[in-house]
Amino acid sequence: MNVRKSKYSVNPLILNRWSPRAMSGELLAKEELMTLFEAARWAPSSYNNQPWRFIFATRDSKDWDVLFNLLVDFNKSWTKTAAALVVAISRKNFEFNNKPARTHSFDTGSAWENLAIQATSMNLVAHGMEGLDYEKAKKDLNIPDDYAVEMMFAVGKPGKKEDLSPELQAKEVISDRKPLNEIIFQGKFGNKINL
Repeated sequence: MNVRKSKYSVNPLILNRWSPRAMSGELLAKEELMTLFEAARWAPSSYNNQPWRFIFATRDSKDWDVLFNLLVDFNKSWTKTAAALVVAISRKNFEFNNKPARTHSFDTGSAWENLAIQATSMNLVAHGMEGLDYEKAKKDLNIPDDYAVEMMFAVGKPGKKEDLSPELQAKEVISDRKPLNEIIFQGKFGNKINL
């Protein structure tokens, strides 16, 4: 793609990862889907706790409707052509002592990012979503109370932008990011640096 430009040299997989919505409707081979989860498995975590868990359904499975019906209508409008839907959850306490793991969400985010970058390397779409019913997810997916529902994502093979609604076609662009001097501070919050 090479559309994004970074001020400092960044691995192209990171720089060119984005979240398109257009998916072809083709199913993924089991090996493709499991490769994504394998990438997530190798994420770093506090005390090597690995709090992330993934609940998935492929579009051709009996479980598809259960996950699909957790989504808000806006997300349903474009995920209908995804190959799989996945709910990311995280264990809130450490396994070794059952005390609160403050970084369980952060660690699960790292696993999601590994998966998203792997998807980019395989020319697949991976699009994360906040728009779902979290309480319904806990109930319908039998998620224990010691786990938090973090987010949901759709994966699939790239589709045509023209197959999306006009509203979604307008959103199907590679976005930029805030400049470094807005997101990093030296020593204390608010202390900007010259780049």
